[in-house]
Amino acid sequence: MKNLWLQEVPPSSFYFPSPGGRRRFQEVPPHREGAMPFMPVKFDLQKRVKLAQGLWMLYWLSVIAGILLFGLGIFFKIELRKRSEVMDNDESHLVPNLLILAGLLAGGLNAFGGKVCHDSLDPVKLARWKPALKPFLLLCCGFNALLLLLALLCFLMQFSVYLTLAEGLKNSIRFYKDTDTPGRCFMKRTLDLTQIQFHCCGNSNFRDWFEVQWVSNRYLDMSNELVKE
Repeated sequence: MKNLWLQEVPPSSFYFPSPGGRRRFQEVPPHREGAMPFMPVKFDLQKRVKLAQGLWMLYWLSVIAGILLFGLGIFFKIELRKRSEVMDNDESHLVPNLLILAGLLAGGLNAFGGKVCHDSLDPVKLARWKPALKPFLLLCCGFNALLLLLALLCFLMQFSVYLTLAEGLKNSIRFYKDTDTPGRCFMKRTLDLTQIQFHCCGNSNFRDWFEVQWVSNRYLDMSNELVKE
């Protein structure tokens, strides 16, 4: 049945009888006077093809973003492992592990979404995917919320990584001279390469080296009174 929106109009319009006299009314289109009918949107074949192609492109761009996120996590993890001797504990690997997990999930979900968009152009394949669309959309919403949580967690974990590195560097400076001690043989080399690569000296500044004995005892004459002091 056709819905009518009525409003009062000038005398040139038709009349509608009412108990209190005659009032003038005319039919108003639904888009006027704040009328907002809500109904399912229907697409013809051409619009559906354009929508599917646009979503397919967005999904595969998201796949590329997931691959980049995965690669960033791998790179971060490798860099931390290369400097594991100057790290205080293994908690710093939580951040790259989260990046790797987020990259894998993003790549998998968006690749699946791209497959669904590609198959939606075929009515037969679309009917097969139709029951799974609503759960998939809910899964995507949950994944987006998880991504926001992971981003917040990674942002907060940077302070933990900073403290871990600061404590590890402090210990590395203290053990710098122990080149003959098992487990610390490469501490000197690792710390030297780190300072050369990042153009830094010490933990906070170069004065950190004045607080420790960083020369091995085998290069010192311990019988000398000045050395003993």
